[in-house]
Amino acid sequence: MSHFNDFNNAQVAKLPNHLKQFIVDQNYEKYTPIDQAVWRYVMRQNYSYLKNVAYYPYIKGLQRAGLSIEHIPDLQTMNNNLGKIGWGAVTVDGFIPPAAFMEYQAYRVLVIAADIRQINHIEYTPAPDIIHESAGHAPIIADTDYNNYLSYFGSIGAKAMFSAKDFELYEAIRKLSILKEAVDTNEYDIAKAEKELRYINENMGEPSEMALLGRLHWWTVEYGLIGSLEEPKIYGAGLLSSIGESASCMNTEVKKLWYNKDTINYAYDITKTQPQLFVTATFQNLIDVLEEFADTMAFRKGGTESIMKAIACKNVATAVYSSGLQVSGVFTDLGVSPNDDITFIKTTGPSALAFNNKQLPKHGKNYHADGFSSPVGKLKDAEKLLEDYTNEEIKTSGYYAGGRTQMIFESGIKVDGKLENILRESGKAILITFSDCTVTESNGNILFKPEWGIYDMAVGAEIISVFNGAADKDAYEEITLISEAKTHKIVYDEKTLKLHNLYEEVRTIRESGNNIDKLTSIFEKLKTNHRQDWLCALEILELVYHKKIYHQLEKELLVYLEIKAGREAEHTKLINDGLHVIKNPVSQLISE
Repeated sequence: MSHFNDFNNAQVAKLPNHLKQFIVDQNYEKYTPIDQAVWRYVMRQNYSYLKNVAYYPYIKGLQRAGLSIEHIPDLQTMNNNLGKIGWGAVTVDGFIPPAAFMEYQAYRVLVIAADIRQINHIEYTPAPDIIHESAGHAPIIADTDYNNYLSYFGSIGAKAMFSAKDFELYEAIRKLSILKEAVDTNEYDIAKAEKELRYINENMGEPSEMALLGRLHWWTVEYGLIGSLEEPKIYGAGLLSSIGESASCMNTEVKKLWYNKDTINYAYDITKTQPQLFVTATFQNLIDVLEEFADTMAFRKGGTESIMKAIACKNVATAVYSSGLQVSGVFTDLGVSPNDDITFIKTTGPSALAFNNKQLPKHGKNYHADGFSSPVGKLKDAEKLLEDYTNEEIKTSGYYAGGRTQMIFESGIKVDGKLENILRESGKAILITFSDCTVTESNGNILFKPEWGIYDMAVGAEIISVFNGAADKDAYEEITLISEAKTHKIVYDEKTLKLHNLYEEVRTIRESGNNIDKLTSIFEKLKTNHRQDWLCALEILELVYHKKIYHQLEKELLVYLEIKAGREAEHTKLINDGLHVIKNPVSQLISE
């Protein structure tokens, strides 16, 4: 991927390869004149409403992020502006896996879906789109307390343990959102995908760490309110970018509760409006609640329960020994002593060893292709931990004839072999290599035989941390450069291209201030050939309404739009909202 574009942005430049693989080109020229009009419509609506309910000066925030109400943002401009506040932005293709999304946040990079919603989903789209990501998330990034929360959340979320069900859910949501946004999907396929999603949703079982964090994310970053219960302000991006819900959420039917650690007990449904919302008094409180939850997570707790979470996950996770050695792989088994301490851990399939998130030389997943297993614990009757032994003490720890070493652990596990090598890091022994080695449990069960080859034994009295994914992700993961593919090119028919041209003409007239008299013939063409369209007529009305000289055209447009609003239920609210903004102009935007 030699042509990786970091937009001269320090945060984007720092991204590791396993995150770069999700980045796609924005392809700015693919946005049609209708796309641009959709952006402008939604942003004007947002502004008109949000100037009273958003927590922060919305327009100032937009400008600081390099966004304008007039046209879809271009990534370079956003990066130039976000760079000044220590953030960056990249475009991706739709939903990306939650752990990757979190990690981007930890790197202080906003992930923006490159596509924009179609005009028939203008109020709300199930798929992530550039309006949601940039108009929702970007304006508030300038608030230091808030952006600290966002990047801290990312660093915690990137370590959260999944359940195998979470992966199924992610795939089902991605599939449905792609179907819903595709142009030619039939209703049957959508209904089927919705049914699958519902089934997975209803059978999730005990929520994983990631699912619980997902709730905290939802009730803060997406749907959060700040201030007092009586008069809260909106800061959540899901509310800020959904014209419908940002208005309805202030109704008294939607309960307002204080945001605290109990919020984690409230599940959410991505397809419905929210029955309750949570209010925080300060952004610092968000960090405090997150911190309290992080203390319960496997990456801070370690121990038996955390390895159990890794086994339930059925995906790559990392266990960290007290010596600092990190074992990454799919965990499939563990041994537990009568008092619940771990006696050994086992991975199956490609595994890797690392220290400080850097893979150890020659201990990648090709070398440990069939898995890794090792005892955990102290040696029997030992004064100190094995990781604190000197090399000499290790050699003589169970030294007996024939230059062999025999180690017997408190758990009764016995390692008997010829000592070949001791690897040390930061003053501790982390890995001991044996040849001609036998490993047995106290009941005689054999864990390793000499004919299996070299035995690498991890050193550590306990497992102090378990987290999602590999320790050295760039070394472990297959970097599949999926950047060129997938964004489906829409081919427009002749009629639609003509409609694009009409939108383009209206924009040019608006921006140049010239040729206003052309609007009459543009409206004629709209009426004759594009009866289904409502937005272009609104844009023409906006221009003549403020000029105050085209009375006849203004009257015709108003009648046309009012009849449309009366006849076409799906456009009633959109047209009326559009008329409201025209009559209560947003022109003082920039003076805010």
